[in-house]
Amino acid sequence: MTHHEGDLRAPEGARFAIIASRWNSRIVDTLVAGARKTFAEHGVAESAVDVVRVPGAWEIPATAAHLAQAGKHSAILALGCVIRGDTRHYEHVADNCAQALMQVSVEYRLPVANGVLAVDVPEDAEARAGGSHGNKGEECALVAIEMANLLDKLP
Repeated sequence: MTHHEGDLRAPEGARFAIIASRWNSRIVDTLVAGARKTFAEHGVAESAVDVVRVPGAWEIPATAAHLAQAGKHSAILALGCVIRGDTRHYEHVADNCAQALMQVSVEYRLPVANGVLAVDVPEDAEARAGGSHGNKGEECALVAIEMANLLDKLP
């Protein structure tokens, strides 16, 4: 039986894209910084990471599809923050963003790491952006590197 597993070395010539929402920028900027730091710590040159800013989480999937179709990236990170409010807008944005990101990943056979936080209160977001629960941007960068490595190895 053949066993395939990725590791934390980016394939030669790999490029990565970070799509980051400007909405809730204090949180998202921390996620982006964590992702960039993690890429650097794992030997990915700063010039091999493209950061694309979009207005909000709703715009992330269309941008991911555009980048995926262009075929220039080994993986995409989606970073944003949706905080529950008084209306159902939260569910529409968070759920549909996640579903659309999965669709992009499957359709284009490209790793899309979902780092769009969907939280009830700002404190939950802070906990996931460098607080007690780590930094989701860092985690997404690790996923992107490992998955790019794995897909590069698969027949």
